[in-house]
Amino acid sequence: MALKQTLTILDVLDHPKVNGEKVIQLFERYDGVEAFYQTVQGEQGATDFVKIVIPGTEGKLNHGHAPSLGIIGQLGGIGARPERSGFVSDGDGAVAPIAVALKLAEMKDRGDVLAGDVYITTHICPSAPTEPYESVEFMSSPVDVFTMNQYEVLEEMDAIISIDTTKGNKVMNHRGIAISPTVKRGYVLKFADDLIRIKEMTTGELPVTIAVTTLDMTPYGNHVYHINSILQSAVATSAPVVGLAITTKSVVPSSGTGANHEIDIAQAARFSIEVAKEFGRGTAKFYNENEFKRLNKLYGSMTHLQTLGVTTNE
Repeated sequence: MALKQTLTILDVLDHPKVNGEKVIQLFERYDGVEAFYQTVQGEQGATDFVKIVIPGTEGKLNHGHAPSLGIIGQLGGIGARPERSGFVSDGDGAVAPIAVALKLAEMKDRGDVLAGDVYITTHICPSAPTEPYESVEFMSSPVDVFTMNQYEVLEEMDAIISIDTTKGNKVMNHRGIAISPTVKRGYVLKFADDLIRIKEMTTGELPVTIAVTTLDMTPYGNHVYHINSILQSAVATSAPVVGLAITTKSVVPSSGTGANHEIDIAQAARFSIEVAKEFGRGTAKFYNENEFKRLNKLYGSMTHLQTLGVTTNE
């Protein structure tokens, strides 16, 4: 259950003066939960990067060996003020991971502690810029994606769920959540069977997935098409990354207001919580390690796809 936490976070973030400090204050009452924020100035304004850490009983923070899960909220901003008043569709990407953090903090406080450490990162910007895009107007950010990755992709993360609103396209025709194949070091791997199983369990529906392309797992800035930023964290880590898309049947601009569906956000949070439970205790894997090793042996490294590529004068 994560609807209560989702509604709480939506209420806090739907404010023109919300910042990282307001988010961190939500976690002050929970012993053993670490919460930080840092304001970073960009060319088009500032944003507050938030990091919340929930230690596990067998996690590395307690000198254990359980793997650590990273949950990253990808977005440009939660608001497009002063052009638009209110909370924008893109803000789902911040609400879901913070709702996960709040639920895990409450569970820990009650004695339901996960095995592995969980790291949640995102950023809070109520006054982000917008930019034109192929289908609909997109939210931009005061800082570039390389800066985002610097603060959101942590070396402690052994696997990553990257949550992103994915509504401004004509590819999806489903309202709810969809997961991507696993991406690791430039390779698009098969859909993770364990994550498909968890998605079926938490949604009560047949699995819905989102297709990704080679273009999507290359860094922003190379002037090729990206469906959105859902896999941008994959360019900055060797850990396996799975995109968790919050989707709609119709095309919805990420800068649109009144377009946030609480049930869908809670669904993304609930899925992430269940993955965190199983990943920490070793019952859910993001990829087949032997198959990945064989791919590298047969075809070599694909890490060049994590870079901006060959620079030319063209």
